[in-house]
Amino acid sequence: MEGFFDAVNTVITTIDDFVWGVPLMVLILFGGILLTVRLGGLQFRQLPRALRYMVKNEKGGSGEVTSFGALCTALSATIGTGNIVGVATAVVVGGPGAMFWMWLAALFGMATKYSEGLLAVKFRSIDENTGHVLGGPFYYIERGMGKRLPKISWRWLAKIFAFFGMCVGLFGIGTFTQVNSINTAITNFFDPEKAFTISVLGMDYSIATVIGGIVVAVLVGLVVIGGIKRIASVSERVIPVMVVLYVGFSLVLLLTNLDKIPGAFVVIFRSAFGLDAAAGGMLGAIFIAMQKGIARGIFSNEAGLGSAPIAAAAAQTKEPVRQGLVSMTGTFLDTIVVCTMTGLALVMTGAYQIPGLEGASVTTAAFQAGLPLPFLPPEVVSFILMVCLALFGFTTILGWDYYGERCLEYFSNGSMKAVKVYRWLYIAAVFIGPYMTVSAVWTIADIFNACMAVPNMIALIVLSGVVVRETKDFFKRLNDAGGKEEDMVPHKNHDDVPPIDSLTDRLGAKTAQEDRAAAAQGFATA
Repeated sequence: MEGFFDAVNTVITTIDDFVWGVPLMVLILFGGILLTVRLGGLQFRQLPRALRYMVKNEKGGSGEVTSFGALCTALSATIGTGNIVGVATAVVVGGPGAMFWMWLAALFGMATKYSEGLLAVKFRSIDENTGHVLGGPFYYIERGMGKRLPKISWRWLAKIFAFFGMCVGLFGIGTFTQVNSINTAITNFFDPEKAFTISVLGMDYSIATVIGGIVVAVLVGLVVIGGIKRIASVSERVIPVMVVLYVGFSLVLLLTNLDKIPGAFVVIFRSAFGLDAAAGGMLGAIFIAMQKGIARGIFSNEAGLGSAPIAAAAAQTKEPVRQGLVSMTGTFLDTIVVCTMTGLALVMTGAYQIPGLEGASVTTAAFQAGLPLPFLPPEVVSFILMVCLALFGFTTILGWDYYGERCLEYFSNGSMKAVKVYRWLYIAAVFIGPYMTVSAVWTIADIFNACMAVPNMIALIVLSGVVVRETKDFFKRLNDAGGKEEDMVPHKNHDDVPPIDSLTDRLGAKTAQEDRAAAAQGFATA
């Protein structure tokens, strides 16, 4: 069995190296740079406003959840194990320089995330009978690019995005990586020596791993069956708690090691440009740092991936620009704040250089080495990190179930029967996640991420003019109203894209009526 897994790892690693080559990294960075330039650095100029909008829900507007609820749903999928395990993986493989490229990708990615949120609201579809919202890249690819390039039907590209979106949720970010990381942390805390094991599929696993996998699968099932409203409700309560807990935990480490922070930044910048590598290996070191930093950055904040706009489309808002600004804060909080804290901890303590450690174990070693004793003994540190990792992973699982369902809903032309089957497959994938190897699950996630990013980035580049026009229109109306949102002239859809009933239009009246009832039951349950 081990030989089989080794062969699988070799194959998927080869595929990963191909899809995350220079072309994709250039496409993602080019898209972010293009949007940044065309928007005049909006992510820097309007960040304070975006942070205000983040905690202030818009009055009125159509949608299924509040703007904050939509953001928390998106954050539940972005602030996850990537912030703890993903950063560690990037730094271990790509060196400390991976952090620099992660930051760079995030800064440009804020413009990307803004554009995604804006377009998601602008081109979304709302079922007038149930209030059910469907939107995201598949709609702004089909409808937005259809308006810009009308001679070509772009639904095939939207279908490709939706297909890989399902796969990312079912086999990538949403399930395997998260539950694997959760159970690794649980096992490392409760049974680090793996003294109590049972055989599963011919391989020995700790009882803690098996029990943890079952518990996570059951909890996920109890939430996802309730649909977007229950996912948003849980996320609104859990996300603030887990962010405050981890950020507070990290701040203690940074404040008690202030003298090491400047040196950590020096190491990061030197490594980013291969200055510590031998002359012949400089370019190779830079490329590896770029590859791992950008890949893990996208895995963590999902800017350019096209997942967050699926949640943004459900927001109760009448202003696409406003929701775009709210969406943008997700990348800032995820990478610039949370990932930076993890990365600095790894570099300051040198934990990334400890042989034999991978994933969550690297981050745990960093915090154990950097936090003051005896106030925070290693056992307490391990427990807090285990709790953080469990919460991060759990909320990401919930968020990606929603993304996968919406992708499938579009891909299957609105079939809620297919969505119900997907939910149970999703729960099953969560159940088997603990038994996948760490390297394998992260590599699989990277591959599917790339396949999602390509059609989404193409659409963002093509529709950049629409984003610019909507942005100028919003701030003109805001200035005309003296800066008072309540006095603004209502938003007008300049592209003449009327709301459509995706169920009726795509399935026919009879089938739509049956599935509409199922949708009302599935999505209205709180």
